[in-house]
Amino acid sequence: MRVDAHQHFWRYSEEEYGWIGDPMAAIRRDFLPGDLRPMLLDTGIDATVAVQARQSLEETDWLLDLADAHDWIAGVVGWVPLASSRTHETLEELAARPKLKGVRHVLQGEPDEYMQRDDFNAGIALLRRYSLTYDVLVLERQLPVAIQLVDRHPEQPFVLDHVAKPLIAAHELEPWRTQIRELARRPHVACKLSGMVTEAAFDTWTVEDLRPYIETVLECFGPGRLMFGSDWPVCTVASSYARWVGVVRDFTAELTEDEQESIFGGNAARFYGLQLPGSSREVEQA
Repeated sequence: MRVDAHQHFWRYSEEEYGWIGDPMAAIRRDFLPGDLRPMLLDTGIDATVAVQARQSLEETDWLLDLADAHDWIAGVVGWVPLASSRTHETLEELAARPKLKGVRHVLQGEPDEYMQRDDFNAGIALLRRYSLTYDVLVLERQLPVAIQLVDRHPEQPFVLDHVAKPLIAAHELEPWRTQIRELARRPHVACKLSGMVTEAAFDTWTVEDLRPYIETVLECFGPGRLMFGSDWPVCTVASSYARWVGVVRDFTAELTEDEQESIFGGNAARFYGLQLPGSSREVEQA
């Protein structure tokens, strides 16, 4: 079973999606399940995890509604106000929605001190009670503070989005590579092979531009803690869906069949505890 562990849906409005700047003007429109489904069928992807793209409970509910309507949307990583005094009550309400599998706050848009706030960390500490994971979205310069964050929660499952957005267009490996190696020493942290083409030169990137970054996370996290993710539709400003699937398949082609299956679905299914299409029960979380 192949899983895309990271994609988005939205109904576009300039006010709510101000982060979509001019270089990404092509994705200033709606992206809905009907737009993605043909690409999944063409590339042999069976299920997806829909990830929040704006920080509102309204969007979290909407994504869960979409997941209820489409069995191939196997899970949702939504937004919850983790720094709120009402986090517990909100999680109690959302716990009734079985396809909520994780939570994400857009830390790349916050000062580093946000990750050190007691109220934010108190919210993260509640997630295990509801078997919820946490997606870490940071820039490469924020990795040292992100390491401190995950160290405060050694029993909480974390996954790093977009390999922490290294400076691929500038061909800079350090200090990103050293910090990724340090982060990967934490066994409760996984990593998504996603969001890399939009950190490269949109129109001129090559596989060789990506190679040192992909090889680094393969070495550090290994095939047991890596998940394929498309970051669709954001990826489309630099790559077609099929091209990115092909890039990851080529980079993992020399791994064993079991290792490839883990990266392309097994790890995501276990990490998020997904009930995959055609399955009668959820995959047990690792």
